[in-house]
Amino acid sequence: MEPQTVECVRHVIEIARYNWNAFAGDEYKKMKGHLMQYPVQISKNKDVTNLPGFECFLDVGGKILGAPTTLPDALTT
Repeated sequence: MEPQTVECVRHVIEIARYNWNAFAGDEYKKMKGHLMQYPVQISKNKDVTNLPGFECFLDVGGKILGAPTTLPDALTT
C-alpha cells in the first residue's frame, strides 16, 4: 500500500477510529498501536464539535475543544 493513495488514508483512518473506540470503550480491547482518532468531528460546514458523549479527555480531563479565554493569542500560541 502506498502512503499517498486514498486506500492508505482510509486504512489509517480506520485504525485510528478502531483505537479510539478501544480506548474509550467500557470493556478492555487491545489497540492496534498508538494512533488514535482525535475525539472531534468536522461537519461539511467546517464546524468542529466533540464526538458524541465526549466533552473531556478520558485520561487527563480537560475539555477537548478548550474554553474561551481573555488572554491574547500571542501568549497561548
